[in-house]
Amino acid sequence: MGKTIATDETRILPAYWEEAKAELMKRDRILRKLIPQFGDLHLVSRGEAFSTLARSIIGQQISTTAADSVWQRFLEVCPKCTPAQVIKAGDKLATCGLSKRKAEYIFDLADHFKAKRVNCDKWAEMEDEEVIAELIQIRGIGRWTAEMFLIFNLLRPNILPLDDLGLLAGISRNYFSGEPVSRSDAREVAANWEPYRTVATWYLWRSLDPVTATN
Repeated sequence: MGKTIATDETRILPAYWEEAKAELMKRDRILRKLIPQFGDLHLVSRGEAFSTLARSIIGQQISTTAADSVWQRFLEVCPKCTPAQVIKAGDKLATCGLSKRKAEYIFDLADHFKAKRVNCDKWAEMEDEEVIAELIQIRGIGRWTAEMFLIFNLLRPNILPLDDLGLLAGISRNYFSGEPVSRSDAREVAANWEPYRTVATWYLWRSLDPVTATN
């Protein structure tokens, strides 16, 4: 599970990252060329569990650029991104560019956290699928959002988010010369990445969008 190495106050290097890079470059000719392009950059935790989940809900079914824009406006309304701030904001959430449904989802997420109906203090010790099973009980959180949480908050090393459009686009561009790919295609390409599918996914995201892949 996710032991980490502190590199400074804001950037935490997952303990598996360097080994994963070496293994993936050894096994995969595409990643052998791609990984060195980004030097010492690496996956960075988004911080608190609540803010990670809120950001993932915002990012559902929209581009990374649009999601980043909405997130910045959300932070203007809820700068600390706490459950209490979200509940207090109420109808102001709609001014952030959130759809009515996403605003409801984030409000419900805040209510779950404030009422302590989630056991976030136990997630770090739970298996990937156990965390996913608990998260998807929250309204608005499906498997994709749970997987983003495992990647960006718990820094789990072996997540393959097959419903992620960015992953599919990255595989399409780098492995299929831009041709559309299916989930089966993606699974086949990723078969050689275990147990570091998160790391490979992150580099494919970064190949598409160098800025937001670190967010």
